[in-house]
Amino acid sequence: MTALNAYRAAFDERVFDVLRPAAAGVPALADRLRAAGLVADDLVDVAALDRIPILSKDDLIDLQAKDPPFGGYLAPGTRVRRIFQSPGPLYEPEPDVDDHWRAAPALEAAGFGPADTVLNCFGYHLSPAGVMFEEGARVLGCRVVPAGVGNFDLAVRAARDLAATAYIGLPSYLKALLEKAEEAATPLAFQRAMVTAEPLPPSLRSWLEERVPVVRQMYGTAESGNLGFECEAASGLHVPEDALVEVCNLDDGSPRLDGGEGQVVVTVFSAHYPLVRFGTGDLSAFAAGDCPCGRSAPRLVGWLGRTGEAVKVRGMFLHPRQVTAVMAQVPAVAAYRFLIDRVDHRDVLRCEVVPAAEGIDHHHLAGEVHDTIRSGLRFDVEVAVVTALEAGAAPITDLRTWD
Repeated sequence: MTALNAYRAAFDERVFDVLRPAAAGVPALADRLRAAGLVADDLVDVAALDRIPILSKDDLIDLQAKDPPFGGYLAPGTRVRRIFQSPGPLYEPEPDVDDHWRAAPALEAAGFGPADTVLNCFGYHLSPAGVMFEEGARVLGCRVVPAGVGNFDLAVRAARDLAATAYIGLPSYLKALLEKAEEAATPLAFQRAMVTAEPLPPSLRSWLEERVPVVRQMYGTAESGNLGFECEAASGLHVPEDALVEVCNLDDGSPRLDGGEGQVVVTVFSAHYPLVRFGTGDLSAFAAGDCPCGRSAPRLVGWLGRTGEAVKVRGMFLHPRQVTAVMAQVPAVAAYRFLIDRVDHRDVLRCEVVPAAEGIDHHHLAGEVHDTIRSGLRFDVEVAVVTALEAGAAPITDLRTWD
């Protein structure tokens, strides 16, 4: 039996014990089984899951629109602690259980523990990232400073005054904080950092590790939580032991057991919110060979791109469908395009717009577009009014490189 086959087989019991009874009580999961010619009692092993088509994020958004607020995926009687909203909009429930997103194992592998005061620089408003990591850190006994994303000066002061030993957030934001502290001649005392939601190219990792002894990555999504994390070898992302993470063929959705590239697909074994065969839209592959750290869990090689049109900017997805809906709210714009670039390891989002008629005040139009995008997409953006755009210009153009 290959290592990936053995990994899959280790979840057979959870399919039977968790998903089989969940399918009998969760309407959306029962519907998916019915459409695949299955019933709840067919869920006896992981092989049975292979017959169920992959559920995309767009599918989940459509289900929630038809059956609000959770598309029929929340088990009856589940106590919900918080509800979050991701772009789409997509609503994510947080069942009232410890470490719902299972972030603690990733943080523990990076050395987070009771001695740490953690500066958590992920957002706490609507999106779940801040709470996702706070819950994991609390399970490990850490003290958490809910800094969020905001004022650099206040965050630097809090990290300094509270002698924060650990950081959680975007790698680009960590770089900005460290630079701000160095400018003020008040270096921070971070001993470890967990970064995610952006690529970590070697040049940025090297810069950060000169200032923070331990820098590790975690990979996950708002819907499914932790899907992979680095160990001390930093040689790929170990998939977690409590969720089935697979790489699947793009044509038919079948699991790839040959180490080839495909879409990352996850099954979460939750009786409260059982996401089965959820397609993240991310591309990856499993790394060959064993990890020097000795862990047996397979490793993803990292993020290799996206299957669809959505792109990730500053840790959040930007989708052409969302862009079209928001820009339709500004009738004074005849044409537009969004440009994403990378400057000094930070994402820069720019929107170029063409006025719908002569005589429109450019300054007022730029302000209206900026405020509409900020309100509708939750992105801060540079707006430029131009006279024309190239014919057939795509609504979103990604200019970034990851050197």
